[in-house]
Parts: sequence; C-alpha cells; structure tokens
Amino acid sequence: MGPTPARFSRPPRIVTHVASEPPVLELRGITKQFPGVLANDHIDFDLRRGEVHALLGENGAGKSTLMNVLYGLYHPDEGEIRIDGEVVRMGSPQEAIARGIGMVHQHFMLIPVMSVAENIVLGVEPRHDVVLLDYKAARDRVRDLASSFDFAIDPDALVHDITVGQQQRVEILKALYRKADILILDEPTAVLTPQETGELFGILRSLQQEGMSIVFITHKLNEVLEIADRITVLRRGKTVETLPARGATEEGLARLMVGREVLLTVDKPAASPGDVLLQVEGLHVRDDRGLEKVRDVSLDVRAGEIVAIAGVDGNGQTELIDALTGLRKSESGRVVLAGSDVTRESAKAHFEQGLGHIPQDRQHRGLVLDFSIAENIALHDFRKPPDSRFGWLFPGRLVESARRLIKEFDVRGGNPQTYASALSGGNQQKVILAREINRDPRVLIAAQPTRGLDVGAIEFVHRRLVEERDEGRGVLLVSLELEEVISLADRILVIYEGEIVGEFPPTATEEELGVAMTGGGRQGGGA
Repeated sequence: MGPTPARFSRPPRIVTHVASEPPVLELRGITKQFPGVLANDHIDFDLRRGEVHALLGENGAGKSTLMNVLYGLYHPDEGEIRIDGEVVRMGSPQEAIARGIGMVHQHFMLIPVMSVAENIVLGVEPRHDVVLLDYKAARDRVRDLASSFDFAIDPDALVHDITVGQQQRVEILKALYRKADILILDEPTAVLTPQETGELFGILRSLQQEGMSIVFITHKLNEVLEIADRITVLRRGKTVETLPARGATEEGLARLMVGREVLLTVDKPAASPGDVLLQVEGLHVRDDRGLEKVRDVSLDVRAGEIVAIAGVDGNGQTELIDALTGLRKSESGRVVLAGSDVTRESAKAHFEQGLGHIPQDRQHRGLVLDFSIAENIALHDFRKPPDSRFGWLFPGRLVESARRLIKEFDVRGGNPQTYASALSGGNQQKVILAREINRDPRVLIAAQPTRGLDVGAIEFVHRRLVEERDEGRGVLLVSLELEEVISLADRILVIYEGEIVGEFPPTATEEELGVAMTGGGRQGGGA
C-alpha cells in the first residue's frame, strides 16, 4: 500500500532549540569544484532541531551547490555529512529522502498535466492488488495531510491550473508525505507575491512547531530577519560568518554578503520626460483559454522616465507584456513604438524598432538553456555586423563580446562557452540584463528584473535602469515588489483585473497602492 505519512496524527508541539542541543545536521569541510569554478571551499554548516537556519549569499556564492551536495545531487570532493551525529554518504536524492531530508527547488519539480495528489505520491503510490494505483487512497492521504497543516489545496486540481504559491505548497507536501524532518527551501520566495510570502512564513512557523528543521536559502535580507533563527553567510564559496538573527541588520548582512557597503535605497535625480516612445491605446488581450485578461488599457511611456505597473500577480500583467512585445496578438487596440504602429507586427519587428525586453520567466522566455552564454547574448543580433557578415558568423567576436559583458554585469559561475543551464538563477538573469541593455533599446520593458538577484546585483540593476532613463530611454517596469516600484518609478500605474485602476506618484505609500491593487478606490486614487 505504500508508506503512510507519519505526521497525520501527531499533535503540534512547541519546540525550543538551544545551543547546547546536538545538531540534527552537520556539514564539515564541504568542498565541491567544477571545471574552472570552486563552488564550495571547506564550508561548515549545522542545523538544530526546530529552527530555521538561513543560508545567505550573493548569486554564485555556493548556497545551492552546498544543499545539492546534502541532497545527493552532487558528491563532495572533500568533507563529511553527519545526521544525528552519524556520518552518512548521500549517493542520491533517494538516499537523502530515506534519511528524512526533503528539498523544494527554486524551479519546481512538478508535472503540470498531473493532479496535485498524483504529483505528491509519485514514486511511492498507494496501490491495491499490488500493481494498480489506488487513486482514492492517494487523494484521501493528500487531503488529510494538507488538512493537518492547514494547506488550502485541492488534491484533484491539475498543477497547471493552480497558482505558483499553491504549487510551492504541493512541493512542501511532497516532502512531508515522504516523512521529511529536515526541509531545504531553495529561494522559496523568488516567484511569490508578498501575500504568498506571508502565507509561506505562516506554514514554516507551523512546521517549526512540529519539530521540523528548515534550511532557508535566500538573498532577501528582510525575509531572513523575519523568519530565521540563525544566519550563515557565504561569499565566493566560503563561510563568512554564522550569527543569530536577533540583533542583525540588513546593512550588516549586506556587508557580509558582498564584502563592501551596499546602497539599499535607490539614488536617482528627478526625471526629465521627453517625447512619448511607447503609446498604448484601448488594448484588449485574451489569454490561452480565451478569457479577457487585459481590458481597455491605455498608457504611455516617455523618453527619460520610468513608468511602473504594480499589481497582484495574475491581474493581466503577463498578457499585457506579451502584447507589448509582439508575443501575443491583441484583440483590439493599438501599440505604437517610437512612432510606428507595431500592433500586428511580429516580436522580431518590435525588437528591430528599438524594444528591449527583460522577461519575467528567464528560463522559458529569456534564455536557450542549451546554448552558451555567448550564444544567448548574441540571440537578437547575430545576423548583423560585427557578429556576422554576408551570412558568415564570427564565433570569436561573440565570445569577446560575451567576455566583456560577463565582466561588466558580474556574471559568476562560468565563461563565454558555459551553458546557460549551468548558471544559478540569479546569474542567468544577469545574462539577460546584459543582452537587453547592451542593445541600447529605445524602450526597455523590464518584467521582474531583480527576481532571484542578491542585494549587490539588485543595487547594480537599479542603477543601470536609472542610467537608461537618464540617457533618454523609456522604461516600463513591471514588478511585484512594491518597494522596488516606489524606489524606481517616476509614475506608478496600478493594474487590477486587467484594468489600469489608478495612477500614483512615487511618493505614494505601500498602503495606498495595496488598496488599489485589491480593487479599492477604482480610478479614484490617481495623482
């Protein structure tokens, strides 16, 4: 019949972890090297029962590599792993799971066309008559497990029909179903809205009360201070310091991560808007199911300004961006780019007219993962000089251009010939930024441009977006991070259920924007 989850009937208990308790997990002297990259350099890390221990560091600092070693995806070159004091060798994820370790990866490992219940029990399915899947038993077990942790999730729902936040709960339930006592969360909030992040933290606190020990990998300083008990900071593959979260500050943690003082606020002069470079009139757009997601949207972006679109995820932002970049046909309305009507034109025509696009989904829309960094940077312009001439491609020039941009944008973990798939998520994002900004676009659409980036990289991206504005480009920013919106924008448009429901100045508060984002004060909150 398969395993029965151990937690169904266990009553909640408050766990107090103290420094004198032996750790449930110890990593000692872990070293892992890849060709040309020393990812982990004799790293020490330990985890106590019932605590959230945050693993903090820049993109490429070695956080995910260290946890992949623990989870059996990589074998360490040196060092040892101890669980409850016993030295163990993790030869595979199956061995890690058998030792009570569960991992939720930054990019979810779910099968979209299967149901929630099927995804959760996959590999350890309850059966009747030995061979046949007992779907009713699977569904009942998943429902009971979800109920015991107050997870609002439908076992029968298909994964591709549920939100990103719900998909993450499915991943956590997968680990709980397999009786995990140690849970590794790799950048768990990178794709969540602020509301979903709050719900996740509530779940983690509940798991702590159950006695679960949690490794929380992130680069978001405010979240670390909110959820963690202890913090270990990595920098360039080495342990810098382990410290209690109580008493720590964002400024101090940023300094430990980057090795220098980091400007956590955006420093920008007042905008000097010029001519309209992007004009949208009465746009209506439908999604793949034929549902209207963008309703009569009109907006403009001028040279020398940053216009931000704020809203809760799923309110038409994706379809609007697709229509503005030529990736989706609009039902009606106009899109005028630098004086040319591109409403019915292809994505290629949009780019040739001077559009730059930083997509919100870097792996599916931003990169070809099986291409090298150099090839990805050349994707738009490889047909043009100096990359090619008379149909002949010059690979050496692609490599030299990539080498320059890798240095300028501080892409870590590879060289021009490295496959994009081998980079961390944050460094993949830097490759996209390098390509799009280097093209010197007239209008730059930046969708979640700092998703998955560390504080040093965020500082760099914000500075570059302001520089693009000050050099006369029009920037349309689409972000779920209200702090980012308020810091960068010269004007803020709020989208709700596919409509622009208000325009605000950058002096607006998060509370004012939050009211508009949830449908309050429709068309009444403009500046």
